[in-house]
Amino acid sequence: MNIELRHLEYFRAVAEELNFGRAAERLFISQPGLSRQIKQMEEILEVQLFERTKRRVELTAAGHYLKSEVDYIFNHLELTKTQLKEIASGKIGELRVGFLGSAAHTVLPELLVKVSQNFPGIQTNLEELSNAMQVEMLEKDKLDLGFVRLARVPEQLQMKVVYQDTFSVVLPLEHPLRNGKFKHVGQLKEENFILFSHDYSSIYFDKIMSICEDQGFSPKITHKSVHALTIFKLVEAGLGVAIVPTSLKEGYELKVKFIELNKIRQRTELFVVWKRGNRNAALFKVLELI
Repeated sequence: MNIELRHLEYFRAVAEELNFGRAAERLFISQPGLSRQIKQMEEILEVQLFERTKRRVELTAAGHYLKSEVDYIFNHLELTKTQLKEIASGKIGELRVGFLGSAAHTVLPELLVKVSQNFPGIQTNLEELSNAMQVEMLEKDKLDLGFVRLARVPEQLQMKVVYQDTFSVVLPLEHPLRNGKFKHVGQLKEENFILFSHDYSSIYFDKIMSICEDQGFSPKITHKSVHALTIFKLVEAGLGVAIVPTSLKEGYELKVKFIELNKIRQRTELFVVWKRGNRNAALFKVLELI
C-alpha cells in the first residue's frame, strides 16, 4: 500500500492541532477513523509519527520532519493550481516577493516598472518582511523572490547583490550639528541612539556598531525598531539620533536631516535571493530583468 494525499491531509491536521478530537472535527470524520488512518500511515512508513498519552499528543522527530515536507507539498500544490488557472486564462503567473523597507525606496519600484512593461501578464504579490522571515518563507516555497541584507543564506538559496548603499546619520532638524561642522560619528558619542533591531537585520546592526567602534565608542542604545518610519519619528521627537542606509531618506516628509557618511569604509548591500529549483515560470522571467 502507498501513501495517498488523504493520508497527508489527515497527518497535517493532527500535526497542527496536536489533538485527535479537534483534528477529526476539522476533517469531518470520526476520531476512531482518523486514528486508524494515522496508524495505517505509520505502518506504511514504518516510523512512529506521534507520541500519544492520555493527556496530550506530540510529534516525534520523524513527525516534525514529515510536517515540514508536507507543508512544502501542499504549498507547492496550491502554487501549481494557481499557475494552471493563470496559464489557462492567458496570464503568465504570480510572483510572490518579500522585501525590506529600504528596498521599496531603491531597486523594487524600478523592477516592478520593468516587469509591468516587459511581462504585463505577471502579477506581483508584495510583502514587507524581515530578513529571517524572508529566508524562512523562501525555504518553504511561500515566497519566490526576496530582497535582503544578509552576509550569507542557506545553501538551497541563491543570492545576487543588486544595490550598494552608504550610511547616513539621522538628526532632529534643529540639532546644532550641521553638514559643515560634521567630521565623524564620534561627535555624537554622548547622544542616545535609535537603531534597527538586531533581529530585523543583524548585518545592519553589526555594521552600525562597527562605525561607532571605529571612532572609539560604543553607542548608548535607548530604542530599537524594525520600521524606518518609527525610527525617524523618534528622532524627530528628539529622543535620539540614528544611523541608517542613505536610501531610506527618500519617501518621508519629517523634521529630520541626513548627513551622509560617504568617507567611511562601511557600506550596506542589498541582495536579491531565491530558492534553487523553484519552477515558477514567472520567477525566471523576472530574474532576467534583475
